[in-house]
Amino acid sequence: MIYKVNNSLKLLLLFTLIFHFAVIKISAQSKVGNKYGLMVIDDVKLLQSEIVTDSNKKMIDVKKAIPSLIIDLRYSTNNNFMHRRLYPSLQTTYLRLAAVNALKKVVIALNNENLTIKIFDAYRPYAVTEEMWEAVKDNRYAADPAKGSGHNRGIAVDVTLVNLRTKKELNMGTGFDDFSDTAHGDFTGLPQAVLDNRLLLKNVMAKYGFVSLSMEWWHFSLPGAKDYELLDIPFAALKKINRKTKY
Repeated sequence: MIYKVNNSLKLLLLFTLIFHFAVIKISAQSKVGNKYGLMVIDDVKLLQSEIVTDSNKKMIDVKKAIPSLIIDLRYSTNNNFMHRRLYPSLQTTYLRLAAVNALKKVVIALNNENLTIKIFDAYRPYAVTEEMWEAVKDNRYAADPAKGSGHNRGIAVDVTLVNLRTKKELNMGTGFDDFSDTAHGDFTGLPQAVLDNRLLLKNVMAKYGFVSLSMEWWHFSLPGAKDYELLDIPFAALKKINRKTKY
C-alpha cells in the first residue's frame, strides 16, 4: 500500500515538473520581440499560459456572453475605410474577460433605458493593425504597430448606441471610421441632440471603467493596456477555445 502511494506521489511530482517547465518554456518563447521589439502572442498555447496566471486575460466570445448587444463588424465587410475585408465573415467578436464584464454592466444599464450597444470592432489581430498602418500612417486615425493597439490587446471596443424598439442607431453626427474633425469627442459644432447622444455613450462607458479616445467618439478601452499582451491569434482559434465556455 505504501509502495503504491509512493509511486502515485512520484507520478504526480513528475507531471507537476513537466507542466512547470512547459509553462516556463512557453513564457520564454512569448518574450521574443518582433521587429519593433514588441511581444506579440500568435499562438493559443502562449495565450493560455498567460491566462494561467491571470484569468482576466481570457478572450471571451462577446455575443455569447452578452446576447442583447448587436454585432456589426465592419472589417468583416467592404464597408470600412480600407474598402475590403480584413476579417473573415464573423457573427461575434472577442474581448478579454475584464472588458466583457465591464461591457456587460454597460449593456444592462442601457437596456433599462431601451437602448443597447452595437459593436463595430473589438479584438483586432496585430497583423491587421499593420495593414491599416500601411494604408494610413497617421496615428490620429490608425494605431502605430510600433506601439500596438488596445484592440490588439483585447481591451478596446468601437461602439454606438441603438434604440431597442426601432433597432436604429442613435445619431452621432458621423459614421464609424470618419477621419474628420467632426468625429472628435470634443467637437461641438453639432445639433444638441447629437451632442447629447455622444455624451450619453461616453458617460455610460466611463461609469463602468472605459476610457474614451479624443479623436473617435466610438472608441473606448480599459486602462492598464500594458497589463495585456498584444495578440495576433486568428478568430478561428479563439472560436475553438470558446466552444466549451459557459456564461
